[in-house]
Amino acid sequence: MMYSAFAAFYDELTGNISYGQRAKYFDSIIKKFHTSGPILLDLACGTGSLSVELSRLGYDVIGVDHSADMLSVALEKKLESGQDILFLCQDMTELDLYGTVDTTVCALDSINHVTDPEKVKKIFQGVSLFTAPGGLFIFDVNSPYKHRRILGNNTFVYDCDSVYCVWQNEYEEDTQTVSISLDFFAYEEESDSYRRSSEQFQERSYEPCWLEQLLEDSGFELLAVYADDSLEEPKEDSQRLIYVARKPMLRENQ
Repeated sequence: MMYSAFAAFYDELTGNISYGQRAKYFDSIIKKFHTSGPILLDLACGTGSLSVELSRLGYDVIGVDHSADMLSVALEKKLESGQDILFLCQDMTELDLYGTVDTTVCALDSINHVTDPEKVKKIFQGVSLFTAPGGLFIFDVNSPYKHRRILGNNTFVYDCDSVYCVWQNEYEEDTQTVSISLDFFAYEEESDSYRRSSEQFQERSYEPCWLEQLLEDSGFELLAVYADDSLEEPKEDSQRLIYVARKPMLRENQ
């Protein structure tokens, strides 16, 4: 999914997200499980806001995203921040790095945006391949509860400074998929009119038991599952689930 139209308005529409706080949250998880090594992969990095904040915390960040439009914004942030970040334009299902990383973070329900389970398997296998022994894989997903009860068949309206956005959802119970349609209306001074652009994509719910089995099948050991950017266990109405897994250390006889 390329998110061409969405890229221009993504930061303004997600202005409620504190990337500094999210970076500190992931940093606390990494330190909790004593992962050594500074190389961090920000998978599906989008416009690079989280990449910049993680770099400021001392990580050597590699940001990967499939959208050239998103990465164009990310490169501007890299230059403005002065942080040394390597951005790569790659499909998550075809991850190809120069070496291994110590931690992979995949945030903001990026896994949900991959609606083919076979492709999710390829993502996990690729992350495993490029994770050093003892390294962490941390990702978050929107819970089935959020897709069913919060996003559901609902419409949301965002009236921001430079764009008016109508966000419409349609939930399909059989596939646990939310079809999302975004219409953007951006004011243009030169023509004194509004320019309309649109974006469509889907999110899919993945049951916790399926994700846990997939981690095991991909060579990871599950360390923890947290709820809603906390260190608390998930509840029935938790909207975001954060998974923490480790690539086991190699045995001496291997």
